Amino acid sequence: MLRRWSRRGWRFVRGEVLVLPSRLLVLVFCLGLLTLPLFTRDPYVLRVIILASLYAIFAASWDLVSGFSGQVSLGQALYFGAGAYGSALLNHHLGWTPWVTIPAGAILATAVGVGAGIPCLRLRGSYLSLATLAFPLILIGALFALPSLSGGELGISGLEPLVRSRVGFYYVAVLAMLGSVFAMWLVGDSNTGLLLHAIREDETAARASGIDTPRYRLLAFALAGLFGGLAGGLYAHFVRVAGPSTLEVALSFQAVIWGVFGGVATIYGPVAGVFLLYPLTELLALVPWVGEHRLLIFALVVLVILRVMPQGVAHWVRDRIERECRRCKTRSVATRTACRACGADLR
Repeated sequence: MLRRWSRRGWRFVRGEVLVLPSRLLVLVFCLGLLTLPLFTRDPYVLRVIILASLYAIFAASWDLVSGFSGQVSLGQALYFGAGAYGSALLNHHLGWTPWVTIPAGAILATAVGVGAGIPCLRLRGSYLSLATLAFPLILIGALFALPSLSGGELGISGLEPLVRSRVGFYYVAVLAMLGSVFAMWLVGDSNTGLLLHAIREDETAARASGIDTPRYRLLAFALAGLFGGLAGGLYAHFVRVAGPSTLEVALSFQAVIWGVFGGVATIYGPVAGVFLLYPLTELLALVPWVGEHRLLIFALVVLVILRVMPQGVAHWVRDRIERECRRCKTRSVATRTACRACGADLR
């Protein structure tokens, strides 16, 4: 049985992964993350990768609702904070283990996503963006009004860690990121993702075609809440604090920057954006002469790269190493002259 499964796995890798450079890059990236603790166990390096993994889940959840369905959300921190506070409250007041409170916080964030999505179904464009921007502020006001429950401006501290060792949490964060991103990619690559694309391009035409557009728009909000809440719960039990910073407007805008920088409507684009930009900000903080100019340098780097790669880093890299067949839309290595699927001329 082991031999049969190994052969099947190798056939899948050879036939589905090794045929495209972009998939090979993803495989190398995943293997690099999984084997990093074998080469270094520096606490700071592991901390940067852990936070980058959690932010990658968060940024990819924004792409699911904004990139695929076209509902530009400026309040994505709502789900991150709902998951963080939901998990923290259950752990702090009821003493539940983080292994239970984190999924519970993600479910709570899903409900929050549905609750926020219902009033947004009749909104479009900038009105929708402004409405989503208001929801985290409303939740912050509610938490500040109940300081005995939420800790007020100080938040809830002293949370129980998910695992005791830094390496253990590293693998939890990395595996959660890989699993969540793969699940979101499957949603985007399915018929549901195709329908979300149709809604983004022309909602009126999609509705005229018989697509239940409110249902799928609400589904996008729910999925964004689920994965955003999962990231928030993991974050709260890593830093062991759930505070107003998890609901800040700046965090919502950061998700937009990561998504646009990496490439929207791809899922893996925001992940690339996080793993490129977040370590960069940490690296700039270590340079003595940068000091207070760190954010200015960061902004200039982002602007220059987006000027060269307007569709995002992921799109730019993929278009350089792969070609898309005009007949069957299958992607092949850029050096090929004929499509690997239908044999059409790629020149």
